[in-house]
Order: sequence, then structure tokens, then C-alpha cells
Amino acid sequence: MLIPNSSQAEPNSNSRSSKSLQLLLFVDERPSSQEHIKRIQSHLRSLQIEYPFELEAINVGEHPDLVEHFRLIATPALVKIHPQPRQILAGSDLIDQLKQYWNQWKYDAQTQERDRAENSAEPEIRYSLDKIRFRDEIFRLKKEKEELLEQLQFKDQILAMLAHDLRSPLTAASIAVETIELTQNQPDVVPRRDFAQQLCRQARTQLRLMNRMITDILQASRGNQSQFQLHCHPLSLSDLCEAILAEFRERMKRKALVLEIDIPQDLPKVYADKELIRQVLLNLLDNALKYTPECGTINVSILHRTSQKVQVSVCDTGPGIPEEKRDRVFEGHFRLKRDEAQEGYGLGLALCRKVIQSHFGQIWVDSASDCGSCFHFTLPVYR
Repeated sequence: MLIPNSSQAEPNSNSRSSKSLQLLLFVDERPSSQEHIKRIQSHLRSLQIEYPFELEAINVGEHPDLVEHFRLIATPALVKIHPQPRQILAGSDLIDQLKQYWNQWKYDAQTQERDRAENSAEPEIRYSLDKIRFRDEIFRLKKEKEELLEQLQFKDQILAMLAHDLRSPLTAASIAVETIELTQNQPDVVPRRDFAQQLCRQARTQLRLMNRMITDILQASRGNQSQFQLHCHPLSLSDLCEAILAEFRERMKRKALVLEIDIPQDLPKVYADKELIRQVLLNLLDNALKYTPECGTINVSILHRTSQKVQVSVCDTGPGIPEEKRDRVFEGHFRLKRDEAQEGYGLGLALCRKVIQSHFGQIWVDSASDCGSCFHFTLPVYR
């Protein structure tokens, strides 16, 4: 929007483009700054009577790219874009700063007007604003390109990860069904009723998980957003952890691992997507199991950190992660050198980070070489 003055013409008229002094006023919509903005605009209008200049007011909420272009750190801000050199004024004393520089700005603009008149050159002052808008458009297109490339990369990662993770529930469901079938084919073996029911529940759970993962694969193949389709409900983390740990006990027993659990009884429920959080826990526990040596220890704990957050931690006594690699383990396809020969896509922790971030939580790792690793993540408390 333009702040008018008595001599101002239409935006594309020659009278507007003939002004040698061009200013941009960056404003915001905060109630606390409205009085300050009005005083600045009033002062600028009084200066326009003294020496006509072009003034354009820009809402920072509508043009964040221009804020980035001029590297503004506060609003309101006044930018002199012509004549060069560019100058930026900002802060609570903006009017005092303007009074300090006004005569110099006016002198520079008048000098350019005289030089242009002597050289009989056509005015090209509009070029500066047009150039800014052109750069603005290039900046916007580059950002869109980056976002699209990120979305495509994320979609490829999700498809590969989900297809890979289908193996675990498929194997578990197959074992349950084969066990039931084995008992059926041996008349002399009479399985306990509760054991048969447990196998059926296990098979149903794994089939339900596979169905959800296949749905996610189909959504990822069609979608163009690097976000999950969340189905959040109040979730008891203690119940979920208990069910997941039951699936790992036999594997831990084979490696003679010690499992330590620290989950308080009065833990509040979180607001989360049960199946996605299940995938995060499965991934972290699977990594802990893979890297913890025989007779080592795995610790699972949950801490009610604040009234808004619950923290889940999965720790192991494995080889640990070098300090310089801790942040990179959450990147897609990144793998430590020691893991290059192992099976996998290097996507598990990247997927975990996407899941937790989509729940407005955080995920990080504390680790040291030869001292094990502790992966932590937070989830919002249900209210």
C-alpha cells in the first residue's frame, strides 16, 4: 500500500516514477506497535510536503521474503532504497534517526535529479523497486523448489522405510499363525486356551499394524506433503510400552540382556497417534537390541517432565555414537561406517524424527563412544 500525499499520482504514472527518493516502510499488525507506526507515518507525510518522495508501506506478515531480503531484525523499519547507498532505520527512536538523516537523504536525491537533468537521461528510478520484486519472485520460486524436492525425498524415504518395516509384523503374524497351525495338526498336543487366545491377539495386532502401514504407503505414494496423516487420541504410554516390550522379551533372552523398566504408575496420558508412536518405540528398541552386546542392559524409562510434556527414554550399553555424528544419525540415509555392511536403509531414525516432530515433540540422543546411547523423545500431555 502507498501512503498518499497531495502530489502523488497513480502507481504507474510518470509523476510517481520521477521521484528521486524512494523509501519502504515495513510495518506489522501488533497492537502494541500501532501508535508508533501512526507517528512515523504522520512524520513522513509532513516530510513529503517539504520534499516529495515515493513511500511504500509493506506488511511484514504478507511479505516475509522482503524481510529476509533486507535482513530486517525489528519493525517498524524504514529502508531507503534509492538513491544508493541503501540505508535501514529501525527501533523505538526511528523518527529521531530519520530527523538525523533527512537532510542528507534529500541532498543526495536532489543531486541525482540535477545530474539526470544535465545528462538529459530518462528516469530509471523504478528499476530499483522492480529489481527488488524480481528478486523477491526468484527467492519465492527457489523456496518452492526446495520444498518440492524435500517432499519428494521424504516420500521416497517413507515408501522405502514402510516397505522395509512391513517385515517385522509380517514375521510376527506368520509365527503366530504357524504355531496355531502346528498345534492343530498334532492331535496329541492340546494347547492351553489362554495361549491360543494370546496367539490370536498377536496375529490380529500385527495384521492391523500391517494394514495401517500399507495405508501409509498408499498415502505417501499419492501425497505431496512432508507430513503424516495423524490420528491422535489419548494414549497410555505405559500400556503401549508393556505390549511392545512383551514382543522383545524372547529376543532379549536369547542375548541374555537385562531389561530395566522405570515407568511411574501415575503417568498422564499423551495425545498421539498410537501406531506411529509404536513405530518409534519399535525402531528405538530394535536398535538398542541390535547394538547392545550379550549380557548388556537396556533401560526404558518415562518421565513426566512438565505439565505439558512426557519424556520417553530408551538407553543401551552398546558402542555409542561419536559426538560429531549425533545430529546426523537423524538424517535420511545416513549410516555410521560400522553399519554399512548391515541390513537396512538408514531411514529408521529419520522416520522417528518426522513422527515426533509431527506431534510437536523433540527427539535427541545422548551418547559417547563405548558408553552406550540414550535416545529421548517428548510428547504432549493429553488435557
